[in-house]
Amino acid sequence: MHRNRNRSRARAIAMAQPVMGAKQLRVLGLALLVALLAMLAGLKLADARSAPESFADLAEKSLPAVVNISTTQMVSPDSQVQDLDDMFREFLDRQDGERPKPRKATSLGSGFIIDATGYIVTNNHVIEDAEEITVITHDNEELKAKLVGRDEKTDLALLKVETKEPLPAVKWGDSDELRIGDWVLAIGNPFGLGGTVTAGIVSARQRDINAGPYDDFIQTDASINRGNSGGPMFNMDGEVVGINSAIYSPSGGSVGIGFSIPSNLAKGVIAQIKEFGHPRRGWLGVRIQTVSPELAEGLRLPQAKGALVSSVSTGGPADKAGIRQGDVILEFNGREVADMKALPRLVADSQFGKSVPVSIWRKGAKTTVTVELGELDEKAEAALQTTQPEGEPEQAPEKGDKIELLGVEVGKIDDNARGKFELPQDAEGVVILTVDDNGPAAEKDLRPGDVIAEVDQKAVASPADVRDRVKSAQENGYRLVTLLINRQGDFQWVAVKIGKK
Repeated sequence: MHRNRNRSRARAIAMAQPVMGAKQLRVLGLALLVALLAMLAGLKLADARSAPESFADLAEKSLPAVVNISTTQMVSPDSQVQDLDDMFREFLDRQDGERPKPRKATSLGSGFIIDATGYIVTNNHVIEDAEEITVITHDNEELKAKLVGRDEKTDLALLKVETKEPLPAVKWGDSDELRIGDWVLAIGNPFGLGGTVTAGIVSARQRDINAGPYDDFIQTDASINRGNSGGPMFNMDGEVVGINSAIYSPSGGSVGIGFSIPSNLAKGVIAQIKEFGHPRRGWLGVRIQTVSPELAEGLRLPQAKGALVSSVSTGGPADKAGIRQGDVILEFNGREVADMKALPRLVADSQFGKSVPVSIWRKGAKTTVTVELGELDEKAEAALQTTQPEGEPEQAPEKGDKIELLGVEVGKIDDNARGKFELPQDAEGVVILTVDDNGPAAEKDLRPGDVIAEVDQKAVASPADVRDRVKSAQENGYRLVTLLINRQGDFQWVAVKIGKK
């Protein structure tokens, strides 16, 4: 009986052991899960790179490569007086009966050394119109600089100084890796005080401040003041990720809104200036406009994105590749064209002569063409200009046809219409004669003299063509039609609501 009790006890223990083991496994699994989550959280925090205890090491490493730039230029007496000393000097000259003489004016800015042999990057506006350029190094050595080349569109310039000893230089960083909230360090020469270090964060990306066609500024709250222009902005690895160029300020001093040119835009331009003396940009040969939600609906495009082609340069790269008016460029060389402003930057960053794939939206379907890029120059930029006809306006055109669904009266393009509205000789389509002030066309600022070249990407040659296209769109349940408008040689797509009779 004692033996049976022992057997029963052994069975009970044997039955209990698996239950205890399952509990232990659950506890162990939970502990491992907590440890894994903690490890991942630690990695995320490490990736975010918390604020350093000090910027001293970074500043000490970077300061020697940052220089002050002093320029002098002759200023005519008729130019605007810049300070009180100039005003007092001009007053004394006038009191003595002398005509004020041309004088030398100085300006200050910043720059940074990118090559130990003496190549220095700065802003174009720092050295613009300068007769003499002097670079002052961190050791207060003054060196005469010559201008290698400059680019007004991106506000960049490259200088060269001659020196017997190698100069301390900095490296370019990848500005695309910057995230909003990342720490950055700015170094420059504010108000002529000399090398000054300020720190802050990236406040915003891809800012367009209407400074040029390739605006893609990094916004920062690191203090940037007058004289900081051309100075570098560093990431925490000591790499140049921006060139400090502009501030937004009612007073002229820093209010925490500064703008820097991204390094990924600058380094390509600077490399071309170093090699050729000027930038050599790719050229596509199109004029483009924004794809509004209304235009996207009229073009049957799923999303309002890309760049809408309003005209194509005859014989240009796009024309040779088969890109047409009304195409929406969605991707360029494998990169998304998020909006109209993105395309010029992507094209300009591409090497001319290179063949690139371009994805387009055409009449409800996506397709891809291959374009061999040309080189952008003044001739290429002016290639789309249309010459205006000569001669005096003739008599008014005859009465046209009323398109009530659009709120316009249109007529054929004849000699009378060309004379009255001074239409280009190569204008094709129908001309708008009158616009109903309360109609859909008036809401889109269409005017008498505008030429309707296409309706929903189909060419029109008569008022009947316009009426049929609009009526067809209405019968198919569309709220809008897209009109290709030729206004004195400038083409633009306009989405117009279909009204009621």
